[in-house]
Amino acid sequence: MDCGTDDAHQHGHGHGNDDGGDAAEWKKVAELRAVVEAQDPAAKEEDDLALRRFLRARDHNIGKASVMLLHYLAWKRVAKPHGSISDDEVRDEIAKDRVCMEGFDRLNRPMAYLYGARHFPARRDLDGFKRYVIYVLDKICTRLPVGQEKFAAVIDMRGWGYANCDIRGYVAALDIMQSYYPERLGRVFLIHVPYMFMAAWKMVYPFIDDRTRKKFVFVADKDLDPTLRGAIKESQLPEEYGGNLKL
Repeated sequence: MDCGTDDAHQHGHGHGNDDGGDAAEWKKVAELRAVVEAQDPAAKEEDDLALRRFLRARDHNIGKASVMLLHYLAWKRVAKPHGSISDDEVRDEIAKDRVCMEGFDRLNRPMAYLYGARHFPARRDLDGFKRYVIYVLDKICTRLPVGQEKFAAVIDMRGWGYANCDIRGYVAALDIMQSYYPERLGRVFLIHVPYMFMAAWKMVYPFIDDRTRKKFVFVADKDLDPTLRGAIKESQLPEEYGGNLKL
């Protein structure tokens, strides 16, 4: 979700052949682990790559990263008491067909396509919506290939109107992603954006942290084809955007 700031770190699961983290960074990961495990043994279940994402999200400040990680571990026990959210728990949300996950971009990041005009806040329960956001984020993370930690997305706002506007829902989704899935977002293209959406964006914008803001790219209609083709191979680009991928 940034051409200039798009960190396409390619990581393996071990430290030895990892070209994205140097020895000093892994030393900090070990320090973070010691600090957090002393306060919450559940941290033992998190792998080093997960700890590194929290560390990077807080600019390698161990104190700030430990607070963020402990908050995440406490949240996880409540939000996902069984470890994950099942299809049955969010079946009503899945039926709304707002998200499609198919294909990969040129950096081998799994793609998600979100359709803003299919979301109606009047018909949603906020807690149920939050569960669905967690479900979607977990689902796309299971599609990450080895060596890739980020996903990318296209948010298609064609047909979006005031009936689709959901500031509380947007802020809740952003908070979940930023607080509990740090360094997972690679890039987001917002396309077919109606002018009236910008008023909603101005209300949501202050809730987006600086690192995440850089990952949102508004694409003008005239730039849509070259932008998407530059980011996604034709074989991986959905048919509705001129590619060969069936959604």
